[in-house]
Amino acid sequence: MRNQVILLVEDNPDDEMLALRAFKKNNISNEIVVARDGVEALDYLFGTGAHADRTESVHPALILLDLKLPKLDGLGVLKALREDARTQLIPVVVLTTSKEEDDLLKCYSLGANSYIRKPVDFNQFIDAVRQVGLYWLVLNESLPVVGR
Repeated sequence: MRNQVILLVEDNPDDEMLALRAFKKNNISNEIVVARDGVEALDYLFGTGAHADRTESVHPALILLDLKLPKLDGLGVLKALREDARTQLIPVVVLTTSKEEDDLLKCYSLGANSYIRKPVDFNQFIDAVRQVGLYWLVLNESLPVVGR
């Protein structure tokens, strides 16, 4: 798969470890940047706070976003991403345990590209990550980096 950055926004250390293992098991060798709360995710994306030294013009090819996050929840992150011209077109896949229909509706109304419930079974989780990686990083035609 093309070597592009994936931003994983996940506060649960077990789910983070599971996602990283699933990427490795599926030979997804992209650089994975982990943000453990919504504020850290936005700091990374906009080159502020602890990430002030980051080149802001280089955006991830994909954002995997949990909903239940400290400081700023996933809906707040998604809203901020879609309101800013610099990040409004980055693909965002919501990866959550939430089964609330209201969360699903809010995510899509705020511009999520996909909503996936985290499978409890590890093998199903690995397969879900494989499919997400295959679609968003290989099959999907992404926007050119220039002009983002």
